[in-house]
Amino acid sequence: MFGINFFENKRIWLAISIYLTVGIYLLYVTYSTPFLRIKLQEEHKQWIIIDPYYKEWAEKQRIASGDIVLDIDGKNVNELINITYDPVIRAANELTLLKDNGEIIHIHITPFDIPGQLLYILILPGCYYLLSLIISFFLYRKKRESTLINLLILFILTVALAYVSIGASSRLDNIGTIVNRSSMLICLVILIHFLRDYFLFLNIKWLFTKNIKILYILPFIIFVLSILSIVYPFTNPLFSQITLGLFLILLVVILGILGIGYTKYKTPQLKIFLLSIIIPFLPFLFLFAVPEVFFHRSILSAEICSLFLMLIPFSFIFTQLTERIFDMEYFISRLRYYFNFSFVFALWLLLGLYFLTDLSMTRLTEIFFFAFLSLMALFYIKERVDYRKRKILFSTKGDYIHRLYTTVDSIGRVGKIEDLLGRFVQEVGLQLEMENVSALTYDFQTHCVTFINKSKDYTQHQIDEVLLERLSLGDIKKTEHFYIAFIHQDAQYKRILVIDHKQSIYLKDEELLWLELLLLYLNNFIENTKMVKELLDQLKHMKEADNQPLPWLNKLLWLRFEEEKYQLAQELHDTILQEQLHIAREMDMLMHTKDIKAIPFQLVKVHEQMVASLSDLRGYCESLKPPLLDTLGLNAALEKLLQKIHKRADFLLIYTVDRLYLEDERLNLMVYRLFQELLNNALKHSKATTVEIHLLGTEEGFEMIYTDDGVGCNIDDIILADSMGIRGMHERVQSFNGKFVIETKVGEGMTIRIQVSETHYSQSSAYRILHRPTYTIRG
Repeated sequence: MFGINFFENKRIWLAISIYLTVGIYLLYVTYSTPFLRIKLQEEHKQWIIIDPYYKEWAEKQRIASGDIVLDIDGKNVNELINITYDPVIRAANELTLLKDNGEIIHIHITPFDIPGQLLYILILPGCYYLLSLIISFFLYRKKRESTLINLLILFILTVALAYVSIGASSRLDNIGTIVNRSSMLICLVILIHFLRDYFLFLNIKWLFTKNIKILYILPFIIFVLSILSIVYPFTNPLFSQITLGLFLILLVVILGILGIGYTKYKTPQLKIFLLSIIIPFLPFLFLFAVPEVFFHRSILSAEICSLFLMLIPFSFIFTQLTERIFDMEYFISRLRYYFNFSFVFALWLLLGLYFLTDLSMTRLTEIFFFAFLSLMALFYIKERVDYRKRKILFSTKGDYIHRLYTTVDSIGRVGKIEDLLGRFVQEVGLQLEMENVSALTYDFQTHCVTFINKSKDYTQHQIDEVLLERLSLGDIKKTEHFYIAFIHQDAQYKRILVIDHKQSIYLKDEELLWLELLLLYLNNFIENTKMVKELLDQLKHMKEADNQPLPWLNKLLWLRFEEEKYQLAQELHDTILQEQLHIAREMDMLMHTKDIKAIPFQLVKVHEQMVASLSDLRGYCESLKPPLLDTLGLNAALEKLLQKIHKRADFLLIYTVDRLYLEDERLNLMVYRLFQELLNNALKHSKATTVEIHLLGTEEGFEMIYTDDGVGCNIDDIILADSMGIRGMHERVQSFNGKFVIETKVGEGMTIRIQVSETHYSQSSAYRILHRPTYTIRG
């Protein structure tokens, strides 16, 4: 173990040392000579300028197409071998030109005379170089899984070298060319190596060759060919094309691995990796690499296209350093939201400037990046300011959100329905500063209207009975005389809020939203009050029938609590407690050991066991109270659960999860518990090779379908023993008026269908006492 760690640490330090030495040299070469990229053409043994890349700068220096180049950095142009096979002045400090009128001009160039050199040549490469080094040190100190982190560090360093070496390579520096070509390929090979180990870490089948060492031959071959190009300069263009071709092939392999892997396994990490590679590589791929390979002419320079490559290492860091990757889900969604708006507007601005002005592509690209990043920052700042200034945004009269909380708190202190309505009318009139506010009860049988807290005499014809009957939950209608809003409805009565606007008062959107939310709260208050009253009446009636306390209810509740406590205690005893006892024995042995050299390595082993034990304990806590359910919602919690099951399962798990919009938050918890119980049963009992679970949204609720091809079970065993947690699942579904259907035979797997209608549940007011469930079972 010591030898392996020492070797890996030595390899990392060697990589960092090479990175420092080579990187400083490359930056020095890049800073020392200005990059020009002036295209030439030979005519009668004279080299004539045909296309200066930086046209604005060329005009200021009196450089024009048709000028004859005499000397470059004091050397005759015909003595420069590179010009013969690559007719481009890539970099120079001095130029001597012959104009059409016979004038000879001498041009002295400093590194930052060229537009964009300060940003692209000095600031960005230097900052990226230092930032990559800092992140590598940080990863090395905070590493949790040695092999993956070491590969990630090597990947970050090689990508940084590939980016930093572009400047030196474009100046035809020999070392810069070798480093650029080799690092372009080796970073992708390291990425494939990283993905193979990461697939194994996620317990996902690797989709490519397992012998990664063969791929390391490719950068070695390019390294040798780059050395040969120094001896034979005419081979430079050919070897550059070979390097770009291999780069495209490796990139397609990586995208294929991630694309097929995500399509097959639906793992969120692979989705993030796929986006992290596609987005940064698209500009480099389609604006430089592909045009250069097939048409020998790039749309944008490598320096500009490579800016996006800086996003790759940092996106990988988020996936490796974040313990709970789903915590990033919100931020990723916000970033995608900002990105869509910012990118579309910046692209629109770029197209407008392209057709309306004669700016160069470099200048247009700079404007595009500036507008894009500025809009991203603007959207983020706006969201933060809107949140802090929400009181002003909601209303100049006050914070409607705060007023909603205070009003709900005031209404919730009342215990009777009539008092609830009275307090509600009082609060609405107070908060909206209106006097004529009333609540009415509409009788479906007699069609009579009864007012509560009536502040004005209304005639019967002023109330539109048809409109009253059509009002549904959340509706607020404005008539000629009133605002009419739905409060609550049962089998006999409908309760309506009436606000007299006197044809001169108009409620603002914020006030209507506040009133709509308050009506939803009041509807729930009334429903809960009725259910509690019915329960108390039933308990009172049962108690008066035999004048005895209700021991069955106390016993039932006590047994329920004890059953859950016993199950949790048993699981903790069999897992966490045993791990802790084992760790205690290991520590006791270390306290009495005489082999001092072995203590550090044993401590590392004990530390790993403690981390694993804490991870299991956190899993139990998350099972008892799913942390993502309240913060990020049902879909995020289910994705986290499915990810955990996928790591433990030896069967193929196929699932679909629709996004549900349920008004009753308790249904979200019930759906999560059903998923949890079904998948745990599949792990413990099914012995299946394929398990499918689908959550489908319906118009009134949801439907859940579970199937496996496992051992199945006998119907009588289910009825007699309530095995596999089916009783608990059925009771959960039954409590919401749902349907629970089982289809199973021994040796033929199992199918469970669950249907819950939120409408049926909300309209049911009858209280059902717990009893032994009856199952719908099909053999």
